[in-house]
Amino acid sequence: MSKKLYTVITGTGSYIPPTVIHNDYFLDADFYDPATGKKFETPNAEIIRKFNDITNIEERRYAEPDQATSHLATFASENALQSSGFDREKLEFIIAAHNFGDIYPGTYRSDMCPAIANRVKLGLGIKNYNVNTHDVVAGCPGWTSAMIVANAYIKSGMYKCGLVVGSDLNSRVSDPYDRDRMIFSDGAGAVIVEAVESETPVGILSYSSRSDIDPGMLKMGVSLNPDYHGTEINIRMAGHKVYAYALSAVPGVVKDSLDRAGLHLTDVSKVLIHQANEKMDEAILHRVFKLYGIKEFNIDVMPMTIRTLGNSSTATVPTLLDLILKNKMEDHAIESGDNIILTSVGAGMVINSIVYRFP
Repeated sequence: MSKKLYTVITGTGSYIPPTVIHNDYFLDADFYDPATGKKFETPNAEIIRKFNDITNIEERRYAEPDQATSHLATFASENALQSSGFDREKLEFIIAAHNFGDIYPGTYRSDMCPAIANRVKLGLGIKNYNVNTHDVVAGCPGWTSAMIVANAYIKSGMYKCGLVVGSDLNSRVSDPYDRDRMIFSDGAGAVIVEAVESETPVGILSYSSRSDIDPGMLKMGVSLNPDYHGTEINIRMAGHKVYAYALSAVPGVVKDSLDRAGLHLTDVSKVLIHQANEKMDEAILHRVFKLYGIKEFNIDVMPMTIRTLGNSSTATVPTLLDLILKNKMEDHAIESGDNIILTSVGAGMVINSIVYRFP
């Protein structure tokens, strides 16, 4: 057999901010009903209990006041370089996935110039001016989208190695009067990818993507508090619509990615899905297995970090991967030869599913 070129992950890293925000943090919040514009009469303790029942989020992480998205991305990237021992000066591209650029407390203005990828290069102290740096803005699937771009770079033969990092600081784009703010968290995850010639398929085997236009599901909007007259806009999510869309659309994209790789669902060891809502993710997985006529399965095929880390948007999947590979998730491991799924949904709406085989 002749050798083919594959994109292989040779290092992973993550940055989980140290500040832990428990659900009790929101007991004194003023939450407004998006349908009526009036403050909820339901006690916050009840709102938080129902929120926990649905999402299984008990706590999340917030960045420090002097940190921005590019800082988190740099920390995760440094962690990937250190743990892999890869020479940073040999990187040929850096792709940074994020949603809002750098935002500092009190500003609420996205700063994306220079690009986050350029700021990561600066933060890493890389002197090589031949590094191709650019950003990918694609909502929660930003990192998986960036990985698809990285795969294209390597498959083209133009590049042999690069860094792909996903970073978001959602705590600063959430409306303080919106109960959905309890979902969001801050964090970053990164990987080193390299070109590998192999007779047997390894690394990224295939991928599938889908996009649908429905600005009502996820968008930016003014505060839900009609008496608040600030000019900033916040992330706004129609939770039920997102839930219904994800259940109907994600399973088919996952199956299509496996079909393209010539694999069956039973060939998959782990499904690393965007940590958005535990009940939603479990329902998606059930739908995927249903497509293959499988009624009973072990839920442990889908590791979850959402209970303690919340939804850090484009950072969730690479962070999850890093924690597993560094044996930081009890009862979860990935071995040589394992096939895994990397999948994410979001951004009103984008879905990606990548099939990856570990060498």
